[in-house]
This record gives sequence, structure tokens and C-alpha cells, in this order.
Amino acid sequence: MPLNTEKKQELINSHQTHATDTGSVEVQVAMLSERITQLTGHLQSNKHDYSSRQGLMKMLGRRKSLLGYLKSQSSERYDTLIQKLGIRG
Repeated sequence: MPLNTEKKQELINSHQTHATDTGSVEVQVAMLSERITQLTGHLQSNKHDYSSRQGLMKMLGRRKSLLGYLKSQSSERYDTLIQKLGIRG
């Protein structure tokens, strides 16, 4: 379930740090969070889709490592991103 082009561009525009930014940690985490949300909805209706569940676990691990990196580099950017995405409590 990849993100469509419009949704991806919307995420990039709302989380980019400068005009040509498409791959910063904030953008990557935002895209992963959107895909995680979509996949969670899919798994709620398809409980026995174990391969998608494995993909979800990989995405969660990737997001966790990116957030750890961002926190070690800049805690204020980390806090802003967590607040904006509404994750981690």
C-alpha cells in the first residue's frame, strides 16, 4: 500500500526544512507514520495477513531508529515532530 503522489507531496510540503528538502529525517518519519497508519487499518480488517504484519514491524523499527537519531541530533526538532505527528503519547 504505497502512498499516492498527492499525499506524499502534501507530507513533504508540511514537514520539509527548506524548499528543496525531500529526504530529511522529519519527512521520512512523516511518510513512515502515514504508511503505518494505513497498514494498521488494513491489519484490523485482515487479521491473518502475517506478511503485512511483518512489514509493519519493519516500518515501526525504522521509524524508531530515525526518531532516535533525530533526538540525538536535535531534541527541539524531535519534540516538534512528535507534537506535529501526534505520536508517543
